[in-house]
Order: sequence, then structure tokens, then C-alpha cells
Amino acid sequence: MATLLNARRAGWRDYLELTKPKVVVLMLITSLVGMLLASRVEVNWSILLFGNLGIALCAGGAAAVNHILDRRIDALMARTDKRPLAQGRVEPLPALLFALALALLGMALLLVFTNALTAWLTLASLLGYALLYTGYLKRATPQNIVIGGLAGAAPPLLGWVAVSGQVSAEPLLLVLIIFAWTPPHFWALAIHRKEEYAKVDIPMLPVTHGEAYTKLHILLYSLILLAVSLLPYVIHMSGPVYLVCALALGLRFLHWAWVLYRGSRPHAAIGTFKYSIGYLFALFTALLVDHYLLLSL
Repeated sequence: MATLLNARRAGWRDYLELTKPKVVVLMLITSLVGMLLASRVEVNWSILLFGNLGIALCAGGAAAVNHILDRRIDALMARTDKRPLAQGRVEPLPALLFALALALLGMALLLVFTNALTAWLTLASLLGYALLYTGYLKRATPQNIVIGGLAGAAPPLLGWVAVSGQVSAEPLLLVLIIFAWTPPHFWALAIHRKEEYAKVDIPMLPVTHGEAYTKLHILLYSLILLAVSLLPYVIHMSGPVYLVCALALGLRFLHWAWVLYRGSRPHAAIGTFKYSIGYLFALFTALLVDHYLLLSL
């Protein structure tokens, strides 16, 4: 009876929440940039529309699997205890069927409107996040977010391949930027939520190695990120507008990492986390603006 009551309470907003729409939107921004950079001059609007929709559906399916596998620990954490599965508004079986439907529809769109390589790379990314990271790495090692971050870094590569049909150095460089961005982004949140991760026995770096060790690694990864973010200019993928923006954004990120490392502000961890989200959006926007400025010359 309780299951039936919970099922009746589930609405479309609950199923939308299963897809982690805010995360998917950020992924789609990077995917869109990959598509537009690969398009050079002419834009194939069917690929732009249906390719991004396919990637979004697959990402939403992976997110729903994440909700299913994490439902017990989600119920114990303040950040996640209102999620649909954690509160029982959606049961695991309907959520799994929803995830499969999203993934299958997304794969179908990618196969029809883009190419097979994009579809299989998207599937690999989906499985990497939903099963490898959520199902194993998250609970197995404090380096979980570093290893599993590769799946979350794939969208610009997927967008590029959807247009070009091939893997090349430029999209791999975009993947490298997100790969370097992920640890300082997520470890800052992990410091802020350290007690909650410890409570549910998730071996995040601040839990296993302490905050000082984690802050040092955030600082080091921020330096790596600054260096990596300049590589598009080095290989002549972008011009001076991007270079100036990348330097300004990266130095600001480094400033936040230094403030966090020194411990001079009480809420530096969540401040670093919030800045990191805006950083990635601004960096990829600068890359796109610079691209079209160069084309107009």
C-alpha cells in the first residue's frame, strides 16, 4: 500500500529531478561549444538540435541510475535527502525503466541524426558515470572523482564528433580542461560536506586524508587547470580574446584555491565550488566567442 501511495505522489517534476537537469545543462553547454567549434562556418541544425537532445537524454538516463544506486546514502545526507528516490516518491523499478527509456531514445537519436561513433562514445560515457563511477569507484577509492571524472568530461568531445565524425586533438584538449577542472570543483564541495560523506562511509578525499591534504590538492589542480586552459591558444585553436579570458578566469580560480588553502575565510570551500561552476561556463563561452571573432576577420 505504501508503494502505491508513493507511486501516486510521483509527478513529472520528480522524474525531471532524476535527470539532474542543472548538471545536464552545463554538460550541454560544453557539448554545444564542441559542435560549433567543429562546424567551422556552416552549422548543421539537425545535428545541433537532435545531437544535443540525444546527449541530454543519455546523460539524464545516467543521472537516474545514479539516483537509484545512491538512494540509501542520499537519504542520510542533507544535500540529497529530498531526492525522489530517497523520499520514496519514486520507486527503483519505475526509475530504472525511465532511465532505460531515456538512454535508448537518446542512442536512437544519435544513431539517426549524428553518427555511430558519437553514439558509442556517449554510451561509454553513460556507463562510465552510471556504473563505473557511481556503482564502484565512488565507494572504493578517494581518487573516485579523478578517475570517474573522465566520463563527465566527455560532452565537448561528443559534440565535436557529432559534427566531424572523427576524434582529433582539439576536442581531446577540451576534455582535458574539464578533466583537470573536476577535482578542485568537486573536492571543494566535499570539504563543505565532509561530515555527511563520513557519515555514509563514502571515501572522499577530505574524509580519508583530511582537509589540509585536500586543500593542497585543490591548489595544485588549480595550477594544472590554469596551464591546461592556455593550451587552446598554444596550439592556435583560439586567439588573444580567449587567452585573456582564460588567464583572468584561471587566476581568479587560483585565488579562490589559495584562499581555501590558507583558511582565511570561513566559507571558502562552498565559495570555491560556486565559482568553479561559473568558471567553466565562462571559459567555454570565451572559447566560442573567440572562435567566431577569428572567423569574422
